[in-house]
Order: sequence, then structure tokens, then C-alpha cells
Amino acid sequence: MPKPSGRAEQAGVIAVRRSSRGLEVCLIRKAKSPWSIPKGLIEHGDTQRATAVREAWEEAGIRGRIVGRALGRYRYDKWGDTLTVAVYQMNVRLTERRWPESDVRRRQWMSADRAAAALRRHPARPLLKRMLERLKA
Repeated sequence: MPKPSGRAEQAGVIAVRRSSRGLEVCLIRKAKSPWSIPKGLIEHGDTQRATAVREAWEEAGIRGRIVGRALGRYRYDKWGDTLTVAVYQMNVRLTERRWPESDVRRRQWMSADRAAAALRRHPARPLLKRMLERLKA
């Protein structure tokens, strides 16, 4: 049975913070994988926002506040299926040294320009650009 159009099976965040170097974006990756954003499956009974917050903690060790509505959605293929991911902006207020997946995932804070370059082939890149425009407004 086909999935309803626009339904999100996953949720994630583009996490940002302000530092002495300016606006920074948090990206994650496994060993030699490309950079990505924290995201994961929406569990039964959870909301997109709750999932996004949980995945940010589990995959990147960050805690913060979801800001506004979803930046948008993207689709990608995994497990022989096409998944839809709802992506939110998270303003990070706490970064932990250890987190549930710190033994398998690397986290890095980088400038918005460097993050956009790191996501050049990632479907979340246009959503990063949308978020940056939102922040300028």
C-alpha cells in the first residue's frame, strides 16, 4: 500500500547555536559516512517534534528548543522504501560530552557556510538554506 503524500515517518533537526565565532550548525556522521543531521523514526504515539528532540539527544548529545514550524520535508531511500523526514530548527542550549550514540557517531559544530558545503549532496541542504534565510529576517 502506498504511503500518504507528505506524511513524515522520520523527524530531525538542523541544530544551531551562537558562539564567539558566530552562528554554528551541528552535523553528525558515522565513521566514514557523509555528514548528516540528527533524525530518526517517529515511534508510535510520539509527535514529530518529540522525535526530533529525542534524536538530537541520542545521535548528537545536544538539547535545545524546537523553533517554529517544520522547515520542510525531504525524502530518501532506505530499507527498500522511500522515507519522508520532517526537519525542524533546534536552538541548542546544552551540549554533552557523552551521549547514547557517542561511541558510533561524531558530532561537529561548523559555520553555516561550511555546513552547507558539507551537506552539498544531502537532501536537507535546501532546508538549511531556508533556516538561514529565516534567521536573517
